[in-house]
Amino acid sequence: MITGAGGGIGRETALTLASLGAHIVVSDIDPEAAFATSKAISETGGTAYATACDVSEEGDVEGLIGFAVEMLGGLDVAINNAGIDGAAAALVDQARSNWDRVIAVNLTGVFLGMKYELPHLIGDGGVIVNVASIAGRQGFPLMSPYVASKHGVVGLTRTAALEYGRRGVRVNAICPGVTNTAMGVDLPGLDQIVRRTPLKRAGEPAEMAGTIAWLCSDAASFVTGAEIVVDGGISVG
Repeated sequence: MITGAGGGIGRETALTLASLGAHIVVSDIDPEAAFATSKAISETGGTAYATACDVSEEGDVEGLIGFAVEMLGGLDVAINNAGIDGAAAALVDQARSNWDRVIAVNLTGVFLGMKYELPHLIGDGGVIVNVASIAGRQGFPLMSPYVASKHGVVGLTRTAALEYGRRGVRVNAICPGVTNTAMGVDLPGLDQIVRRTPLKRAGEPAEMAGTIAWLCSDAASFVTGAEIVVDGGISVG
């Protein structure tokens, strides 16, 4: 089950996991985008089901997980990817409404996802991957709600890993750097960030999807509570 799978990293992850044989439930706040991803999977011979979900609404998330369990006959992997960047502004100029919406989607959405996913994963070797950001490890000017939300995602990931590792669930996060997605290309100071990146480019959604796929696989069976940085090296400078 993948949230925010109508585009960007979520869509690419759905396509990648489906190509490896996974049956996928695709969700997005935009039902047409979710359906388009599901259709793309089906056209390549994969199995996918689409549904709409606003991850900031508890009823939507509970319904999504129920739908996934019904369609898939259970749940093995959950990827909490849905996120927004919000309006760019200095902290004192941030509107409370912008703060509330970013936190609701990026942080509360991950909390709600895990709350309803975990009961179906316990004891069966289940996996959760949360999509955080390098903004979950360091600060960025003009992005205080986003940075706070992604730091929270990293903290939730670590806590859930401690609570549920002994119950058979691995919980990890990835921390993408600037990525060629609709949200990534609108990042404040994008050109400057790319220039500072040792690999001198933005990442591609497929590179993030490949990392997520590895975390979901048996090759990562001893990895939990980690935040895997995929940022072209910018955070080590």
